[in-house]
Amino acid sequence: MASNQEESSNKPAKRKPVFTKVDQLKPGTNGHNLVVKVLSSDTVLQKPQPPRPSSSSHNLRPTLIAECLIGDDTGTIIFTARNEQVDLMKAGNTVIVRNAKIDMFKGSMRMAVDKWGLIEVAADPADFVVKEDNNLSLVEYELVNVVEE
Repeated sequence: MASNQEESSNKPAKRKPVFTKVDQLKPGTNGHNLVVKVLSSDTVLQKPQPPRPSSSSHNLRPTLIAECLIGDDTGTIIFTARNEQVDLMKAGNTVIVRNAKIDMFKGSMRMAVDKWGLIEVAADPADFVVKEDNNLSLVEYELVNVVEE
């Protein structure tokens, strides 16, 4: 009995997630937690599973990528959903996005969740109205090198 208490006291306590809003997202950042509504979802790439030669031991699966417009009461951003994530990102769903990152694609921000993150459909629909006139993915960024003298 005492060993169980010792083991549990040695584990670091989990931090409570800090939820941010869409308008606080910046290029190249990560670790974002948000509650957002999915406004639209468009499949942009769908590759069927490649034929497997008998000598190949790779576990190749079909590739499915969708661009989803998600947002909250402060703004919207394009979310890049991959494979299983596409099924969760249906228009009208309220989703909880954990440990998301901001990638840059052709000078604009895109949100994505990799293997270290999580997307879950919220049990209750969100009670906010999405601010659709503040799309952060329409803002074009340019990388500027600063030379220090």
